[in-house]
Amino acid sequence: MPFLPLRALPERGNATVADAWLERIADRLAHPSGDPAADRAVLCRETLADLTFPQYAANWETAVADEALPPGTRLALAALDPRNVTLEPEYYSDCDDALFQPVKPLLWLWYSFDRTPLGGQNVELGVSLRRLLARQIFRSCGENFKAFQHVEFSFGYNMEVGDNCVIHRHVLLDDRGGIKLGNSVSISDYANIYSHTHSIVDQRDVTNVQTVLDDGVRVTYHATVLAGVHVAEQGMVGASALATKDVRPYHVYVGIPAKSVRVKPNAPQPGMILRTSEHRIPK
Repeated sequence: MPFLPLRALPERGNATVADAWLERIADRLAHPSGDPAADRAVLCRETLADLTFPQYAANWETAVADEALPPGTRLALAALDPRNVTLEPEYYSDCDDALFQPVKPLLWLWYSFDRTPLGGQNVELGVSLRRLLARQIFRSCGENFKAFQHVEFSFGYNMEVGDNCVIHRHVLLDDRGGIKLGNSVSISDYANIYSHTHSIVDQRDVTNVQTVLDDGVRVTYHATVLAGVHVAEQGMVGASALATKDVRPYHVYVGIPAKSVRVKPNAPQPGMILRTSEHRIPK
């Protein structure tokens, strides 16, 4: 099997403009609380207005109130400000507003950017922006975090992410009960990681429990990891698998429900002690 590392690409012609745009957002986020420049809702609205309605960016408030404009245009303009939209987690009884409201504008900027022509498939700029926002949204975020387009969260503030983690397209990270990712975790396209469950009798009966993916874990295409599952070091959840129970270190689990079908060839020899997560979920 050929070894195919990622290629290094030449610098883009608009790299200087892109860097300046990202630096402007980073500078705004670095302003101390109370400084008008630190208002995240305004930062979100101004950034999105520049990208989607540049003709109204300088007079956004006037345009929103202008009855001569079509109602749809006014609604679209108003929705650039996160204070004019609601996100699903805000309806959850366990949503901590003190933690969620500061990250809501950044989540809305993340989600909305991905749906713009500039965001779409623009890999380098998108990864850079999401990395910048992740450091402000997550409880903790390590180095070299990489997320592709259309990754969504529940709260965002219950995410703990190690170094060199990669999240591919259209992934749901339900951090309602908390998600902890170790170093070098890879989650493939259309995967779902959950950290809450509903009673089969009454869906209002919710149990939140942290889900842990240890160092080197891979969750592959269209796979699902249910709440409270601990995927141990170098474990792998195969394509379309449903992990309902803990995944052993260096084991490959496939199927519904997922079961071990092989041990990875790089597993330590029998008798060697495998390092396990100190955040193991008790059963």
